[in-house]
Amino acid sequence: MKKNEQKTMEEIFGDVIYAYTRAQAIEDGVLIDVSEPAKEAGIKHPTALTSAVWADYVKVPAELRGQQDEMGRLWDILWMFSMAVRSNRITGTTGAFEVIIAKPDKGDWRENEKANSGNRRQRLVTLKAVCGPSDDGSPCVTIMRPEED
Repeated sequence: MKKNEQKTMEEIFGDVIYAYTRAQAIEDGVLIDVSEPAKEAGIKHPTALTSAVWADYVKVPAELRGQQDEMGRLWDILWMFSMAVRSNRITGTTGAFEVIIAKPDKGDWRENEKANSGNRRQRLVTLKAVCGPSDDGSPCVTIMRPEED
């Protein structure tokens, strides 16, 4: 091999044994496709939330049913992500943003949550967004908790 020649990934590692695609993750419920409402928030690329973000921050707790709905909570997340990008608080392929989410104070706080101005029913939640390649190599966005990959 000449000095400037580079090996392909297959030459280095061999054939791919198994790949779990984004489409499979959406089909399995690991990711929740929110691309249509994301477009309304000004997000150009296909967008998904992890099932953990959906369960923790989009799904309405029983104590708040009738006061909030999933689309409103989803909109808050998508809009705040969009604003973080537009205001250059997220400038690369990965970045954090904050959104206020109402939740009952049951002592179930996560590391990415803090009381908003001392109000323990309004949590200031930090989420992570990653823009990476979709199954076909085109850009897509995934919104997750900070500790998720």
